[in-house]
Amino acid sequence: MSALPSPSKIVCIGRNYREHAAELGNAVPPLPIFFLKPSTALIGPGEAIELPPQSAEVHHEAEIALVIGRRARDVEEADAWDYIDALTILNDVTARDIQRAENRFTKAKGFDTFCPVSDARLPASQWAEDIGAGRIQCFVDAVRKQDGALSDMVFGPAFLLSYVSKHMTLLPGDLIATGTPAGVGRIDAGQTVEIRLVGADGGTRMSLSNPVVPRPLVERK
Repeated sequence: MSALPSPSKIVCIGRNYREHAAELGNAVPPLPIFFLKPSTALIGPGEAIELPPQSAEVHHEAEIALVIGRRARDVEEADAWDYIDALTILNDVTARDIQRAENRFTKAKGFDTFCPVSDARLPASQWAEDIGAGRIQCFVDAVRKQDGALSDMVFGPAFLLSYVSKHMTLLPGDLIATGTPAGVGRIDAGQTVEIRLVGADGGTRMSLSNPVVPRPLVERK
């Protein structure tokens, strides 16, 4: 276990699993599309996902994330794993109704608490040669909702780091969320969302659990 990162940015990859793109009626992009979540969206294990009053349809999105280990700019794909310190898991929580209405990402995915991240880390050296053997899963109140093989990613971790680093400099502690598989769906107050990274042997390598609550009212002074 380790402390949560303090990223200068959280880079999220959209539509990186074919079945997820299809379930939302989108084509698979020819190159990665990405957007940023603000650092204020970050919360840790056990902290509450707050449902904002602006949205009536908030969804879970289980993802693995790359934790950047050193400054990365214009990195070639062949060298990318040298810049990845570890893997972790996160929940790219999304106000789907806002995303659908605006066809944009930032507002729908940038609310406070909309980026739960595990404080556990798996060294990149354990996964660089075997990234396709794992699975990413999501459970809502212990019912499995998402279960995707990491090998189904359209663009793999090394390509993603290289691609992003040629558009912006990545700094130590930054996160790249690599996209979500099919099965995204609504979460409601009173539920608990759990993300799991599962190894080739079926064992859970790490998990992340967060309760869902209404956003508390701010008392004005």
